[in-house]
Amino acid sequence: MNYSNRIALPKPFYAFALLGYLCIGCTSGLPTDSAGTAATTPATAQPATAPTPEAFSKLVWSDEFDSPNLDTSKWEMEVGDKWHNNELQAYTNRATNAFTKDGFLVIEAKQERLREANYTSARLRTKGKGDWQFGKVEVRAKLPSGQGIWPAIWMMPTDDVYGGWPKSGELDIMELRGKTPNQVLGTIHYGTTWPGNKNISGEYDLPTGTFSDDFHIFSITWSKDLIRWYVDGQQFYEVTPETIAPEHYPYNSRFYLILNLAVGGDFGGNPDTTTTFPQQMLVDYARVYKLPEEDS
Repeated sequence: MNYSNRIALPKPFYAFALLGYLCIGCTSGLPTDSAGTAATTPATAQPATAPTPEAFSKLVWSDEFDSPNLDTSKWEMEVGDKWHNNELQAYTNRATNAFTKDGFLVIEAKQERLREANYTSARLRTKGKGDWQFGKVEVRAKLPSGQGIWPAIWMMPTDDVYGGWPKSGELDIMELRGKTPNQVLGTIHYGTTWPGNKNISGEYDLPTGTFSDDFHIFSITWSKDLIRWYVDGQQFYEVTPETIAPEHYPYNSRFYLILNLAVGGDFGGNPDTTTTFPQQMLVDYARVYKLPEEDS
């Protein structure tokens, strides 16, 4: 499906199908191309008593990236050459691909040969160092742009309590296709093992400019049976168990956070002659909040 011809609206609830790409973080051994069915069920309205973003006021975890080096007590740099979705990068643990500078985390994709890949980049996760069930997850970032560039802020299940991907879910807070730099998506992946995997998304279009012009806050509020997506505090999507019924809703267990910058792949296509390197995703902070009465 070609999304570039959609009309940009700043305040929508969308429930459209994303076809032709597999999850950005499925477990090893799954096919790299997806025949999964995309859901189109609209989000279900919630009662006014659902927690507001402001209600999640207890900060339980954060990284402000003020240290001279990446805090390895909070982040693991995943390493590997073969990733899903036909992505082209090798993820490394090198300080040239992920580093802190001037109070920011810099994830940098480079055009360079490393083993079997023509690009290098970084993918950071908090698994075993930061795992949460419910809360507000908030990341302030400035995103790269360009054909074939794919930054993402997302979450995966810590315990796979319902089985491997996508049975235990995947929760994408933000993804951007570099060829449409004014638009981000929020997505969930669910269902059964490929080819029974499914996904459903909402999209948000900036009224003016692109996400590479300045920093923006990407967040979710996540409660039992309810997830809501926001850009700069403006809600644009939500899901509940009814949204994906009769499929199982796996989002009431623990998840961990991932930040990465991919190159190429099924989601937005590969770089072309217009794509410049290096590309950088800048992160000002990552924070997790709970409701005051909740445990950390």
